[in-house]
Amino acid sequence: CISCPAGTEPAQGLEYKWWNTLPANMETTVLSGINFEYKGMAGWEVASDYIYTAAGASDNDFMILTLIIPGFSPPQSVMEDAENKEVARITFVFETVCTVSCELYFMVGVNSKTNTPVETWTGSKGKQSYTYIVENNATMSFTWAFQRTPYHEAGRKYTNDIAKLYSINVTNVMDGVASYCRRCALEASGASCTSCPPGNYIDRTSGACHPCAPNTYLKAHQPYGHQACIPCGPGTVSNKIHSLCYNDCHFSVNKDGRTLEYDFSTLANSTSFTSGPSFTSKGLKYFHHFNISLCGNHGRKMAFCTDNVTDIRVPDGEVEFSKSVTSYACQSIVVPSDVMGYKTVVSSQPVSLADRFVGVTTETTLDRITSPPDYFPTENVVVPEVIFFYRSNDVTQSCNSGRATAIRMRCNPLKTGSGTLSMPRKCSDGTCDGCTFHFLWETAEACPLCSAYDYRAIVSACVGGIQRTTYVWREPKLCTGGSLLPEQTVSICKTMDFWLKVGISAGTCAAVLLTVMTCYFWKKNQKLEYKYSKLVMNATTKDSELPAPDSCAIMEGEDAEDDLIFTSKKSLFGKIKSFTTKVMQSYSRALQDFGYRAALNKIRRGGSFQRTSDGFDSVPLKTSSGSTDMDL
Repeated sequence: CISCPAGTEPAQGLEYKWWNTLPANMETTVLSGINFEYKGMAGWEVASDYIYTAAGASDNDFMILTLIIPGFSPPQSVMEDAENKEVARITFVFETVCTVSCELYFMVGVNSKTNTPVETWTGSKGKQSYTYIVENNATMSFTWAFQRTPYHEAGRKYTNDIAKLYSINVTNVMDGVASYCRRCALEASGASCTSCPPGNYIDRTSGACHPCAPNTYLKAHQPYGHQACIPCGPGTVSNKIHSLCYNDCHFSVNKDGRTLEYDFSTLANSTSFTSGPSFTSKGLKYFHHFNISLCGNHGRKMAFCTDNVTDIRVPDGEVEFSKSVTSYACQSIVVPSDVMGYKTVVSSQPVSLADRFVGVTTETTLDRITSPPDYFPTENVVVPEVIFFYRSNDVTQSCNSGRATAIRMRCNPLKTGSGTLSMPRKCSDGTCDGCTFHFLWETAEACPLCSAYDYRAIVSACVGGIQRTTYVWREPKLCTGGSLLPEQTVSICKTMDFWLKVGISAGTCAAVLLTVMTCYFWKKNQKLEYKYSKLVMNATTKDSELPAPDSCAIMEGEDAEDDLIFTSKKSLFGKIKSFTTKVMQSYSRALQDFGYRAALNKIRRGGSFQRTSDGFDSVPLKTSSGSTDMDL
């Protein structure tokens, strides 16, 4: 033994890898497979690099090896974390060589009161490692039992079938020894080791403590380097001491440009349900009983499963050493009281299905855990289904990453309160592969919170100058809680009678205005006709000897006919305009006729045409004074 260097501390535990003699805290014996009595002989023998099973008395005997650990001394950070159940770990490397269906059992006992099978391997198994997490800080016993065949036959046929243990390593053993030194956090003086505050990792170079980043959790048994802080999964946050990640029963997701908010707070407490009946080969009826703690509670595990068959055998005052499981989801086997003859229901074999929160999402796969939609088919999924994913710490030979659980939340407004839990029809025990458990939770609490999108407004007719607006939920209503329906609103409005009166008044005003305009233009046209008639009369008086000239622009009778056709297609204002134009044209023709007559008179009186500078012929006209100062 040597002392650890400064800045390091011994990693106390027990590690066995050289097998020259049997350690003092290990025992070996043989248990008869016929009458289950101990035969007082060694069941395992050492062989330098490994320890293996002896021949025994018969092929169906149990070769038993037991390791006893008086107690554990976990790190201070683990002791301060109430939710961290890991006190220590035992890891062993083994191998079985068999010609028939041999079996190797690994069992755990607490204070020598119970001995519960944890894992079983059947047939030949190559060299492999297995780890078991210790959750009780008490005197523990670990037992390996090997049986070559369960059948008793005369003679020895399978003596070459053996089991081997190459190494056994137990961590955090009280008063244990160390095989290596590990980095520790240093005091301010740098002279001795100290423990980091909860949620702090140890810098391998300086030995200083650094807090983990937000929404990360720390590996309590390996707090070295920033990589020891593991990010939380989607939809989860870390607790204050960064020992775990959890969901606070709230979740939001974006769909079609709309944010859906979920609140599962009413489902935070433990909920239990029982599967349909199953039967053993002898016809014994039993049920699978499940307890689920969905979310909230600051990450505390609220689901509890126990073994009350063990409780019957445990003396009073030692109930705390009976087998029980506390997690986010657990399972136990329940036998009705009428079957076993007890006064109460018998519960046994509790198993944890969810020790760690993986995440919450609407995706069907997370961290290699898949929740196939066809396990729980539905016709039409309008609201996204939220899925909670968990993992357990129990690693088995078929579940290398531990058991997993997926709980699918489905919105069902007809199932109020806690609703109903169910399992896939094709997997009556909740699992189709023995590793991943699937549950469907149908409840109205799985619907998103109501928002303004979930209701619509109905506006009533205007009655008595009042209009009412009523808000109703859209059908079907697929929301819960959240926003309430707005109160009915009342507003002042104008009825149809009002607008009818306005229309009549406007029409009357327009008619009056039109009449006034008609009268105005008629009066104006009368004046124009009067002036025209006066001019014609004056011209006729002066030039009565001249014949009326023919019009050079319009044939006689054409204007009246054209105007008749034109005005028949005009509106009232168009007719007025056409009439005005006609009068002006008549007035213009009168002026032309007057000019022509004056020119002819001039010619007859001996006048002559004169060529102007613009190329037109002009006739000098005399004014009343007799001078020629006006040309036509």
